[in-house]
Amino acid sequence: MSAIDAVIHDFLSSGPYAVVGASSDRDKYGNKVLRAYQQQGQEVYPINPRADIIEGLKVYPSLGAVPVKVRGVSIITPPASTERVVEEAAAAGAEFVWMQPGAESAAAIRKAETLGLKVIANGPCYLVLAHYHES
Repeated sequence: MSAIDAVIHDFLSSGPYAVVGASSDRDKYGNKVLRAYQQQGQEVYPINPRADIIEGLKVYPSLGAVPVKVRGVSIITPPASTERVVEEAAAAGAEFVWMQPGAESAAAIRKAETLGLKVIANGPCYLVLAHYHES
């Protein structure tokens, strides 16, 4: 098993999870990733400062507002925002960040590693590994 495969395996072993960049638009990846966690029966918290409910779940404006400590964070944000999200994830006590394809940046990866987070980036999308299907 490669090093990144081991981190992914550890990430997937238990939650709870958060999806930063969750969207109410079912065509956007922020919505599909959230639904993939739901399809897997995972405890997941959508993060979006401009929404109240997404896919039947209460939405939180930030990781710090989630009432439980999330273990893993999937990030679906523009790369310019990802570095801030990484800082927020570390401050909230997360162990992992999974920068979904298109969300990663070299600066965010370095920041996450510096903060002691386990990082999944420049790799597969959670949707593929979760065997996501439209519902």
